[in-house]
Amino acid sequence: MDIHTLKKLETNATKSSQSDFLKMGIALVFILGVLWYAFGAQNVTNNAFLAIAAVFGAYMALNIGANDVANNVGPAVGSKALTMGGAIVIASIFEASGALIAGGDVVSTIKKGIIDPALFVNTQEFIWAMTAALLAGGVWLNVATKVGAPVSTTHSIVGGVMGGGIAAAGFSIVSWGTMGKIAASWIISPVLGAIIAAGFLYTIKKSIIYKEDRLAAMNKMVPIYVSIMAFAFATYLTLKGLKKIWPSILETVNAITPFTLEIVKKPSLFAALGIGLVTAILTYLVVKPMVQKASSKLKNTAKDANSLFTVPLIFAAALLSFAHGANDVANAIGPLAAVADAIQSSAISSKASIPLWVMLIGAIGISLGLALYGPKLIRTVGSEITELNQIRAYSVAMAAAITVIIASQLGLPVSSTHIAIGGIFGVGFLREFLSTTSAQERIEAEEVQLCEDIKIKAEHKTELKGLKAHDQKSEDEKTRIKELKSTIKEEKEVIKSEKKHLKRAKKIKYVQRSAVMKIIAAWIITVPTAALLSAFFFYVIKTIMT
Repeated sequence: MDIHTLKKLETNATKSSQSDFLKMGIALVFILGVLWYAFGAQNVTNNAFLAIAAVFGAYMALNIGANDVANNVGPAVGSKALTMGGAIVIASIFEASGALIAGGDVVSTIKKGIIDPALFVNTQEFIWAMTAALLAGGVWLNVATKVGAPVSTTHSIVGGVMGGGIAAAGFSIVSWGTMGKIAASWIISPVLGAIIAAGFLYTIKKSIIYKEDRLAAMNKMVPIYVSIMAFAFATYLTLKGLKKIWPSILETVNAITPFTLEIVKKPSLFAALGIGLVTAILTYLVVKPMVQKASSKLKNTAKDANSLFTVPLIFAAALLSFAHGANDVANAIGPLAAVADAIQSSAISSKASIPLWVMLIGAIGISLGLALYGPKLIRTVGSEITELNQIRAYSVAMAAAITVIIASQLGLPVSSTHIAIGGIFGVGFLREFLSTTSAQERIEAEEVQLCEDIKIKAEHKTELKGLKAHDQKSEDEKTRIKELKSTIKEEKEVIKSEKKHLKRAKKIKYVQRSAVMKIIAAWIITVPTAALLSAFFFYVIKTIMT
């Protein structure tokens, strides 16, 4: 290794170290700001412990941004529909908007109803358990992000709440039926996501990519697929992203129209589907002429067909981020809101109001965590599991929206992380299946050719051996010996190359098995690991406080 290479490595290491320190410094400033505000600006009797819980909530929010948000924008980045910088900006804006606009004023203090708060001995132990849950969830997400494993933040906090609850009140505090459903979602979420994503990818291939006249197929089918996406996302957002501000929406409609709508707490499936249908029709009318205009400049290639899905993917990344911010911000601030409510009221409530400063911790923390540490997981989701183009990324986005709609109506507790990663698995394994099927005949033909070349080489070697056996060789025989030696040498190189190519063709894998195994292993251990960490932190906190 020369001196220039050493200097280059040293320079790169220095830059990386400086970048890490800068990121850590920015995150530390945010956490210290939260500590200062919670300790100094909140007029409560136990403001020191509230400040500690706020710091852990901020830490959890940072790690949610670093890990979970990647699922919303990773496919768009991997398919080159968005740059890394563009994805971070869009996701940060829409995550924060979703949290602040549609995050709601009230949050459940016990996520998913996994433990019974009535079984806590006193309010103090409840506060300790929720604080331990926040810290445990944040630590586990930090570890998972470090090793490049996208995991469910919901499952992380569920494990934290369960572990803290068990440490405080024993195993009877846990609703094991609910935990069973959550465990079942480890299988349900990725399988549903994989099936739906693979189904969309195969349908698009059959209706556009495999057609002889792709341009005509683009003009006909792309507006339909974009409208289906609009339908799915409008329905998804109505059910999940807007459910907490639905009464306000209805009141606004009543105020500006002659209609009088019944004010209900959350939208029904029928209302959501109606909004989705209207959105789909309007989208089709707008997109149809746009696609016709764009396709007039395109070629009859699969690459150009992919390009028509770029803009829909950008919208999908934004809308998924908005819905994620509206729903999953509670993972960061739910236990924190519970701690704040318990400290202020000296009682344990099943629902707690969310002060604006608590909501801001979640919104800003998630966006900041994404900007500082999100690129690692975005790259993992977007390109390290399988190669994505725009059509494959579109299929993953559709799986994310449709699976949540189906699961929410069936009462199945699914994970958005598991759905998105399952969708990526689905499109990758479908590619393997289609490639293996179409390549089989080519592989068989190459095997036949290899056998023929080996046979011819053997015949030439036999002929050469016979000529060499002659004691007296004529000039023609000497010339033939030289020709055979040269031919055999060339044939040896050809056969070597054919064997290598055939071996490579048989080992084509479009999904990285190591990435699959690492992610599945992380999924399986998320809840128990977070639970064990939470129980440990609870005992540490209890020991310190008593």
